[in-house]
Amino acid sequence: MYSQGASGRRTVSNLTGVDVRDDIREFLRSRRARLTPEQVGLPDYGVRRVPGLRREEVAVLAGVSAPYYNRLERGDLSGASDSVLHALGKALRLDDAERAHLFDLARASQPPLVSPPQRRAPKKSVRPDLQWAMDAMTGAAAVLMNERGDILASNALGRALYSDLFDAPAGPVNTARYVFLDPRARSRYPDWESVADTTVAMLRAAAGRNPYDRDLSDLVGELSTRSDEFGTRWASHDVRFHDVVTKRFHHPVVGDLELHFTRLAVPGQDDLSFAVFSAEPGSHAEEGLRLLGSWAATTAAEAASADAEQQAKPR
Repeated sequence: MYSQGASGRRTVSNLTGVDVRDDIREFLRSRRARLTPEQVGLPDYGVRRVPGLRREEVAVLAGVSAPYYNRLERGDLSGASDSVLHALGKALRLDDAERAHLFDLARASQPPLVSPPQRRAPKKSVRPDLQWAMDAMTGAAAVLMNERGDILASNALGRALYSDLFDAPAGPVNTARYVFLDPRARSRYPDWESVADTTVAMLRAAAGRNPYDRDLSDLVGELSTRSDEFGTRWASHDVRFHDVVTKRFHHPVVGDLELHFTRLAVPGQDDLSFAVFSAEPGSHAEEGLRLLGSWAATTAAEAASADAEQQAKPR
């Protein structure tokens, strides 16, 4: 999608129908606003009308002219070299996730000659070897996810851990939709605020990498419309990597679980990853996962028995 800019030039639009330049502008402004002169070793002169560094100060730190930085912050990253982007990241104290997002935005800001359509991701069948790998993880919960947070497949423990999500979902089994639209999520996640922050930050990063993902666009639009808490977080332009952390769950069957979360990339499919939840040996969580596995096996057996009885009934 394109929009008509003030200069009359057509520019690429982002997932919410706004010029990608707006995303660049708001991202750079928000990073500049969180820094003080003292933090970056600059003298603090005069009253500041808004918090954070002035544009001129960022220009000095990045080693570029003030007019050039003003152009960058207006959203024009076209032609900015990698060295300039690295200098900008250093000046604004960007972390690894934010720096990667800046480079993604720079790539997205370069409009092609012909408007590429917003694409829906092709429906992918899960490769058998990926399912086999998850099924082999008998002591850990594992799910296969894409960048939108859709759960595409799981092992038995993964399905049991996320049992709420698989309870007759209205659409694709999606973690972001669950976090913000399902009232059960607040009781399932003792650290709901942190989970919500991370969920939006990961979607924002995915949006920078994939500006033409129609399914992601639809998801962001739905959540922005239906959840003020999502909308507020989306407007903050925060991004985050989420690879190895500890997560707390309150499962309705086995109670509290503190699990180690590890994200494993799927070779050859950059948009897919395994999310693996394991427990420290000998811990309360390990016992909880064992109980969860027993519950899942019992539930599956009961469901299979009920199906068999239904099929055995005369028609």
